[in-house]
Amino acid sequence: MSKHNFTIHHASLIVSDTEQSLLFYRDVLGMEQTERPNLPFPGAWLQIGAQQIHLLELDNPDPTTGRPTHGGRDRHVAMHIDSIDVLLEDLERTGTAYTVSISGRKALFCRDRDGNALEFIERP
Repeated sequence: MSKHNFTIHHASLIVSDTEQSLLFYRDVLGMEQTERPNLPFPGAWLQIGAQQIHLLELDNPDPTTGRPTHGGRDRHVAMHIDSIDVLLEDLERTGTAYTVSISGRKALFCRDRDGNALEFIERP
């Protein structure tokens, strides 16, 4: 065991429009929006199991173009899910581009509207 017994509480992603981003994270991916304190900038918090994704509506210092097509070759947040096949149906229904993992695992990558890369790995 590590000295501090680390676990991840949340990952923060910069978005340009919170409400538009919620259409993807909440309505397509099915993440549950949770309470967020009154902060001096727009955003949303989403519960994913015991962890959270924090959407921060701020000016993005990163380029949104010129990024690798495959999100596994870029900064990304990886999450376990129950079924890649169910997620594929949701992504295809909404026209969301994705790539499958080149590692041979049952996993895929996609990007949100601001270019943030997300990895989804099916639980064994």
